[in-house]
Amino acid sequence: MKNLFPWLIFVVAALLEISGDALIRKGLRSSGLLFIAVGIVTLGCYGLIVNSVKWDFSKLMGVYIGVFAVVSILFGRFVFKESVQSSTWVGLIVIVLGGLIIQFGQR
Repeated sequence: MKNLFPWLIFVVAALLEISGDALIRKGLRSSGLLFIAVGIVTLGCYGLIVNSVKWDFSKLMGVYIGVFAVVSILFGRFVFKESVQSSTWVGLIVIVLGGLIIQFGQR
């Protein structure tokens, strides 16, 4: 369970980051300062959560970016109902492979 905990934190952090960005985007497009403010607070929470994992910063961000990429594409596909091109899926695989190399490459 201890090895699974950072991955769960990364998923929560990715959801916070994506939600914060979506709130700011909505606020900018509809001139809603409240959405922008809540988005900024949400992004601050993302920063606190993701940095609670006690890894070297380069490893932390390298692995997190892979998790973030997966969550953001799934969020776009299922929440925003966007069509995801096959080239995006291929790019996602490359990003995830990079994250796995960063995580498990130096054992």
